[in-house]
Amino acid sequence: MEQGFVKVAAVTPKIKVADPKYNAKVICEKLREVYAKEAKVIVFPELCITGYTCADLFIQELLLEEAENALLYIVDATRGQDAVVMVGLPVVRDGRLYNVAAILQNGKILGMVPKANIPSYAEFYEGRHFTEGNTEVVSFYLKGEKIPFGTNLLFECTNLKGLVIGCEICEDLWVANPPATNHALMGATVIANLSASNVTVAKDQYRELLVKSSSARLLCGYIYASAGEGESTQDLVFGGHNLVAENGVILSESKHFKGETIYGDLDIQKILTERRRMGTFGKEPQQSYVRVPFTIQIAETKLNRTFGCMPFVPGDEETRNKRCEEILSIQSYGLKKRYEHTGLKTAVLGISGGLDSTLALLVTVRTFDMLSLDPKGIIAVTMPCFGTTDRTYDNACRLARVLGVTLEEVDIREAVTVHFRDIGQDMENHDVTYENGQARERTQVLMDIANRANGLVIGTGDMSELALGWATYNGDHMSMYGVNVGVPKTLVRHLVRYYADTCDNRELQETLLDVLDTPVSPELLPPVKGNIAQKTEDLVGPYELHDFFLYYMLRCGFPPAKIYRVAKIAFVGQYDDATILKWLKTFYRRFFAQQFKRSCLPDGPKVGSVAVSPRGDLRMPSDASARLWLEQIEELK
Repeated sequence: MEQGFVKVAAVTPKIKVADPKYNAKVICEKLREVYAKEAKVIVFPELCITGYTCADLFIQELLLEEAENALLYIVDATRGQDAVVMVGLPVVRDGRLYNVAAILQNGKILGMVPKANIPSYAEFYEGRHFTEGNTEVVSFYLKGEKIPFGTNLLFECTNLKGLVIGCEICEDLWVANPPATNHALMGATVIANLSASNVTVAKDQYRELLVKSSSARLLCGYIYASAGEGESTQDLVFGGHNLVAENGVILSESKHFKGETIYGDLDIQKILTERRRMGTFGKEPQQSYVRVPFTIQIAETKLNRTFGCMPFVPGDEETRNKRCEEILSIQSYGLKKRYEHTGLKTAVLGISGGLDSTLALLVTVRTFDMLSLDPKGIIAVTMPCFGTTDRTYDNACRLARVLGVTLEEVDIREAVTVHFRDIGQDMENHDVTYENGQARERTQVLMDIANRANGLVIGTGDMSELALGWATYNGDHMSMYGVNVGVPKTLVRHLVRYYADTCDNRELQETLLDVLDTPVSPELLPPVKGNIAQKTEDLVGPYELHDFFLYYMLRCGFPPAKIYRVAKIAFVGQYDDATILKWLKTFYRRFFAQQFKRSCLPDGPKVGSVAVSPRGDLRMPSDASARLWLEQIEELK
């Protein structure tokens, strides 16, 4: 439960229809298994104490009495355990029969939530036996104990901020206005669904869609436990389809007909952050709710949840290719609109033979094709200086030729040398002035060529560089439209790879592959024996780490300690703990110190859920203190 993680479980026991005593024992056996896995929210299926398929046996007094006794047996088995357990059974209140979820913890019944929507269509005939649940919470007495009873019940953990559980039952999920909507608007971060949804062809896909969409729309965790083997097969078959979802993502899912217990590590802090971020999450419903408190022991959850080391890059090839095509379209359509608005027909961009300028050139060519403009209107400018290597220079020239754009070469060595002489900069002093002077000279050249040619300067810098401030202020930091501003470095590589794989031009493909194989560098220091002397990732750290930090900081709102924890899981075997911590500190130090560069960022398109535009996703003061974040990192050492 530390850092907001809560392990939950959806359990499908193999029951016997109309045998509550047997079913209670099976449920308790399952509980012992789940307790051993340290799950803190445990959900069993609808009516699992009796079986969902009892039909007219639900009217039998003996069955109802035995169900009550079985519930008390299970309650007793929860003593000494702090996990919240939910089991389904039929309950009689004021002469009416209800389909109920009983919420148990540590030898007590915290509450009972009746099913709100009773289906009586197709294969369902619950209206023959059950009454729709009351929303207003009333009192129910069992063996002298007063128990809150109603749909408008929430179960709130008093010592884990944000863990609030709401409950709905099977059909409640399938209706137009599920109870979970109000539960979430009233603060529930976890929705439990006790279900007995039968198997029909393709129904599992729709069920999964409902669970995913509910967790996404309500910004919550969703635990779905369904009936399985043991239910009557007189007319229906039940497959035990269990699901755990969070914010639209399935964390775990059972196989059909296996009776699997599944687990998921819900991130309550992430859910709360997402709700704070979305100002349109919703208003509280005009209904009264009763909140039932409970406590759990706070300990570090043993995470089974995985974290991909490249959160911006889809893992499977098909999805990745689709994502790459979509991003290229966003970039090119964004630039297309700018050209339609200005009426210009010329583009100017600096090409270095590196990844970013290559991607920007590819996007610009694509845009001109969409506009039916002559690619010769794209002026690709190579500006060799003190750090330029033959490899990158040759690749830049080859790209321009193969793509059919206009290549201009402006050797800036003499101009920079004169400038350094004017300001008294020692040519042997390879400091920040030595580096930035070259970057600013290149931008001046591009701006002036754009004026001469009546065109736009297309920016090449990517989002990872902006996050780290790895750009020269008023140098490569500046342009008239930055097509890469929404693309992290780890994704730039895949976009260029995708273009190489789909371009149907052998020479272009070979050139792009060599660009991909070239170390990332601004090439501002003289080469060593003809090779790149200045490798960016040696200086600021691996971009795959920084992109990981960026995603979990901005998109998920994780503090440094939590990012460090999940990074150790994601990069196990790749980076040791000390290396991750070193670059995490670098990331936060640079991220806060370099906001002033992002505050005057040129226009450019947002392409994903993370962006750093001061006009959109990141409205951050340039002089904000990083103390809180850096102190937490120091505490991790």
